[in-house]
Amino acid sequence: MTFMKSALITSALVVLGSGSAWACDVSAGSIRILSNDFPALQAVNSAAAECATDGVTVTANMTTEHRNIQVPALTANPAEYTVAVVSNSSLVPLLTDGLVRSLDDLIAAHGDAVSPNQRIVINGETKAIAFQANAQHLYYRADILEELGLAVPESYEDVLAAAKAIKEAGLMEFPIGGTYKAGWNVAQEFVNMYLGTGGSFFEPGSAAPAIANANGEAALEMMKALTEYMNPDYLTYDSNALQAEFEAGNVALANFWGSRAGGVTDDEGAAPEIAAAIKFAAAPTLGGGDRPASTLWWDGFTIASNISDEDASASFIAMLNGASVDVANANSDAAVWLIDGYSPGEAAAGVLATAQGGTAPYPMLPYMSLLHTALGTEIVEFLQGGESAAQALADVEASYSAAAKEAGFLN
Repeated sequence: MTFMKSALITSALVVLGSGSAWACDVSAGSIRILSNDFPALQAVNSAAAECATDGVTVTANMTTEHRNIQVPALTANPAEYTVAVVSNSSLVPLLTDGLVRSLDDLIAAHGDAVSPNQRIVINGETKAIAFQANAQHLYYRADILEELGLAVPESYEDVLAAAKAIKEAGLMEFPIGGTYKAGWNVAQEFVNMYLGTGGSFFEPGSAAPAIANANGEAALEMMKALTEYMNPDYLTYDSNALQAEFEAGNVALANFWGSRAGGVTDDEGAAPEIAAAIKFAAAPTLGGGDRPASTLWWDGFTIASNISDEDASASFIAMLNGASVDVANANSDAAVWLIDGYSPGEAAAGVLATAQGGTAPYPMLPYMSLLHTALGTEIVEFLQGGESAAQALADVEASYSAAAKEAGFLN
């Protein structure tokens, strides 16, 4: 597998040449979209739905459970969905089971407007079209920091110092927020921290785990230190819950998804004075390192293998209509769009700064999902104070190794 990281980052960081909306010329077919649910995807799916006619049906299932649904849904024949919107990690199981088709013929027939930088090429075939970059990065309340004379944190050590000052000043009881919900979310927080240490998840050229070390312990210890300034129910907080906390004015600092930036600063959730005070910066560093403790992602669309060519063509054209330059610029604060002609808005600043800082992409390895699952289960006891960091990491490696052996990745 190859992931064209440099091309995607370049696309994210440069305002590209002019583009035009894709003409939605579809006369027949069924378009059935499975995706996550956040503002950028809502905009894409809404524009794709404009392709509906008397002969064309368009439906979308936008759900945070999309990862758990996609493999069985696309394994069916015909597939339950014609389109799966994916990211670095969620594409891998679909590739492993051969559930998404090559897009090269569809690009040749309908994709003149698709930039080469958007093509996710796996073993010489385009398997996905990326339309946005994403990363978790620092959200902060500028008014709170200014009131206390605090600089914008550049490291997690700075974040802890700022949180201590905010709490001691009586401005907020729990000034730090986080997406620490047990399972996928808290595991991703560890992935961010561990990448910030410069560590590798696996032994070179192997599926053998390599996180039970000083870097892994440093990552866990920082995560635990941050929870001391979080709501005690932090293990229940996902992106929706954290966004609500920002909009309610209950948190001042968080490493949060760039795709949520538009949502917390629009006029639909937070009071105007709170929304205006929420600003964005690069993800903090950790332990004196210079790499932002975050993960670079892309989101894009795939076309299912187990569907008719008619539905595949209609779905491809509809998704190009959804991921057009007009949609990107009409929703410039919803994402960092990887689309020719996109002009980044203020809400893109955090993702761009994090990418410029050299944050690493999420590993596109078939066994990374098994490690992610083990992390989401095994580090919770440490965060609750029930075991040491070293024991938690040993438990992660043991749980992962058992799953990897069963899957054939380890002997």
